[in-house]
Amino acid sequence: MTASEFGRVDDDGTVYVKTADGERPVGQMPDASPEEAMAFYTRRYDALALEVDLLHKRVNSGVLSPDEAANAVRIVRAQLVDAHAVGDLAGLSARLDELGPVIATQREARRAEKARKSVEAKEQKEKLAAEAEAIAQGRDWKNGANRLRELLDQWKQLPRIEKAADDALWKRFSSARSAYTKARKAHFAEQDEKRDAARVVKERLVKEAESLVGSTEWGPTAGAYRDLMRQWKAAGPAPKGVDDELWKRFRGAQDTFFGARDEANAALDAEFAANAVVKEQLIVEAEALLPALKDGSGDLDAIKRSFRDIADRWDEAGKVPRDRIKDLEGRMRVVEQAIRKVEDEQWRRTDPEKSARADDMVVKLETAIAEAQAKLEKARAAGDAKRIKELEENLEGRRSFLEMAKRASADYR
Repeated sequence: MTASEFGRVDDDGTVYVKTADGERPVGQMPDASPEEAMAFYTRRYDALALEVDLLHKRVNSGVLSPDEAANAVRIVRAQLVDAHAVGDLAGLSARLDELGPVIATQREARRAEKARKSVEAKEQKEKLAAEAEAIAQGRDWKNGANRLRELLDQWKQLPRIEKAADDALWKRFSSARSAYTKARKAHFAEQDEKRDAARVVKERLVKEAESLVGSTEWGPTAGAYRDLMRQWKAAGPAPKGVDDELWKRFRGAQDTFFGARDEANAALDAEFAANAVVKEQLIVEAEALLPALKDGSGDLDAIKRSFRDIADRWDEAGKVPRDRIKDLEGRMRVVEQAIRKVEDEQWRRTDPEKSARADDMVVKLETAIAEAQAKLEKARAAGDAKRIKELEENLEGRRSFLEMAKRASADYR
């Protein structure tokens, strides 16, 4: 006979589990040793214990609804009644009993949460109704309509509350929407009347604009057109089709006048054409300074004096046609910037601080090379082939650096 605290194995391989009501057989394994038989059925118990433990955690975590939790407990408890397993089945049943109060508490919490949400829904609907009533009292015809649609969408997403309260709040909300829609329609009817009045004003402005078309008093007439434009904007919109036609006539009168003014200005530009010829010649003269400037063959101070003389003559040449200003001034600016760039580069090359650093590097490298040369002579005298090779490679590298340092130093001379 082999026994344990919660079960035993009979000589014929029958396995028993001990319960509060006595022993009951859970299975038979005649071809296995008592230890193997007991181990098989205790593993079954372990599986049940794991299932109870997992259920404990899920119920306590709240991931299951109270109804789902109660149903899961019933299923697992039924598995324990005639479980073919050896272990503390009574203990597992007790652990399931512990879940009863937990589920009851969760159920009560759910009821309280539902009641709270109902209160919140009522408060939200009261706010929506109040906001709808405020919009109905206002005159924001565009944003108000959009906002009322948003409020209606929010209303539909809220749960229903107690019927009498829900019906009363809906009546407030719906009445506000209806009042707003009625007032909005009245507003746009009034706008139609204003558009008719605007049509009368714009017809007068069109006639005035057309009467100024032939004027050659460019400044005062341009000012008059600006004044007519201000009045046009202040008049507001006329009926759509009429407004477009009146604007076409008004704009046409403006275009005719300003077109004539542009032609007059073009005539002035023609007078300035000779000045443009002079400035083109001066640009050619200025651009001729660039090659000597770029290859360094010219005297920078002399080039600067020549450019200043050209610039003085440029100013004396006078105005040029407006469509030539950007091109001519841009070419002169290129020459001016090139001179400034060379000035900046010359300054950088003659920078005393950088020159001193370059000279110092040359001195240090020459000293290091002399020391390495002395060491090389000693190594040769000693016949140290390895040392000779190291020093020769070292000298080759330092001499290369010295050449670069000398070139850098020369750049600052």
